[in-house]
Amino acid sequence: MDALREAEAKLTVYVHPSNAADVRRAVARQLSSLLFSYEDRFDGVLLAHEATVESEQGKILNGLVPYFGVPVHANLLLYSPKPDMMLEGKVEMLGKESIHAIVLGVFSAAIMLDDIHEKFKFKRKKYGGKFVSRSDKQHVIKKGSMIRFSVKRVDAEMNCHVTGSLIPPHTGSMFWLSVHDDEYALEINSGKRSRDNKIKTEQHEQDHSVKSSGRKHKSKSRKRSFEER
Repeated sequence: MDALREAEAKLTVYVHPSNAADVRRAVARQLSSLLFSYEDRFDGVLLAHEATVESEQGKILNGLVPYFGVPVHANLLLYSPKPDMMLEGKVEMLGKESIHAIVLGVFSAAIMLDDIHEKFKFKRKKYGGKFVSRSDKQHVIKKGSMIRFSVKRVDAEMNCHVTGSLIPPHTGSMFWLSVHDDEYALEINSGKRSRDNKIKTEQHEQDHSVKSSGRKHKSKSRKRSFEER
């Protein structure tokens, strides 16, 4: 997903003297307090972090409460949507005027009627409704559907709430797109091949490691056997 990105950062984390006995744990706790909230300095919402304390000898701040600053190198995973990016989400609620979805199971997105392609017609049912394409009745968006949409606006003050659009090409029901949209199908297949190749490479490395360990073990066994003779 375009909105997910990794970043490296050099930070100074301020730790209370009462936590001086375990600085690493205090740093991890400070960073974890920022999870799933928007941070201007990171230009996104922090989803995960891995930090290395560069020195536990921090600089003490002047003042009545002498916090000390600890230099930290951190690898960050951020959710940082921008206009025109493509996002994927699950439809949680929809009606004649709008579609509301959840991205990554956490972040909200809304697509208003003006941003829903005119090819979609809303059909009301007894227990809700659905949007059905006029050109292909199998292209359906309803509660529970996974959809792909374009980012129109992002509200950082609302924790990266997204206003989306289903007007650009290659947007709509992900299930339908995977079958009928050649560009999207190529994109997801390329991603799958990349993941498969990565898994095969890791598997090969693990197999090679196991075989090497086996050869070393056999070599040591033969050596011991020779020495016993």
